Amino acid sequence: MAHIKAPGQLGDPSINIATDPRTNAAMLRGLTQIGLGGKMPAPSLTRASTKSDLLNFLKASHEGFQMIYDSMDLFRLPDDDEKRRVTVETKTIPGGDGQDMKLIITRPEGAKGKELPCVIYYHGGGMTIIPTDNPIHRLWCRDIATAGAGDGVIVIMPDFRNAYDDANHAIRPFPTGLNDCTAAAEWIHAHKQELGISTIIAQGESGGGNLAIATTMKLLRDGKKNVIEGVYALCPYISGMYDSPPEKLAKELPSLLEFDGYFLTLRGSELTAWGYDPEGKFRTEPLAWPYHVSDEEIAKMPPMTVVVDELDPLRDEGRRYAQRAIKAGVDCVARMNLGTVHAGSSIMRKELKETRFSTCWDIVRFAQSLKDSPVSEGNISRL
Repeated sequence: MAHIKAPGQLGDPSINIATDPRTNAAMLRGLTQIGLGGKMPAPSLTRASTKSDLLNFLKASHEGFQMIYDSMDLFRLPDDDEKRRVTVETKTIPGGDGQDMKLIITRPEGAKGKELPCVIYYHGGGMTIIPTDNPIHRLWCRDIATAGAGDGVIVIMPDFRNAYDDANHAIRPFPTGLNDCTAAAEWIHAHKQELGISTIIAQGESGGGNLAIATTMKLLRDGKKNVIEGVYALCPYISGMYDSPPEKLAKELPSLLEFDGYFLTLRGSELTAWGYDPEGKFRTEPLAWPYHVSDEEIAKMPPMTVVVDELDPLRDEGRRYAQRAIKAGVDCVARMNLGTVHAGSSIMRKELKETRFSTCWDIVRFAQSLKDSPVSEGNISRL
């Protein structure tokens, strides 16, 4: 029998985004424009490094991603702003510790007075970095609000507290951000009539996917099963296993090794996880890392969609979570974007236009499918 070579870097450590035959060519052009078209070097630090060094790493990551998000040529389309109109307002509500927290509310133009589904958008950044209110997140909210058929949806983006406090160069660990996300969901649900909302789904990419799942679980644990009626998680960052021995990863989550350095690095994921849980107290706590949820608890989740990217180190944790949800009887749809790296389907608006906007349409279709469905034991039948 002929020997079958392991895929990607599992079979050839020299392979990178530029040489992997599975890579989407348009995506590669976009990544090359910002110097990310090869293999990303792994940081030299580990969780055991000094707190000062780890904080400096998070600061550099926070600022580095903001620089990428400021590369508007990757996101702007010709005449796009003239064709897709929304209204945006800001409300201040009590956050997870009673502090002021901002909600950014995006509506399709002309939707005032109409009752629409609501998408609560939790942004990515490993629950630790990237400012909430930036042009890229606002574009994402706008693209969802105006996607699909019908009147669209309302998109609300909570300005939850990242684990890395850039203003004070300090850590605000789990469950700070989760508490903010939960407070936002509860406030929105309590004010559905005022806001013109019919039903609510939680949506996020990467760390935002973690928070969308974890917020829903926390509400269910608290007996509030009707607050979030669906979850749409893109490339969720949910295992927390990024410093596990290679042999364990190769067996359980091989994509972490196969695509290490494809836009994300395994070591970088480990260091970001340190910011969320510095002492490692919550490595298997599902509210921190939903991958570790029990079969009994995952079975209580509402309808879900889980989307992964083929060339993403995080691919297998999202895939395995979705498989467990389906096995547990959850109304869960799972799909994979071929040839894309982590969050490529949501971040790269210009180079992956079709993938980006089909995702936005799918989010809206999912939210609309739950609008008139009855709730029963945590599951809602889709239209």
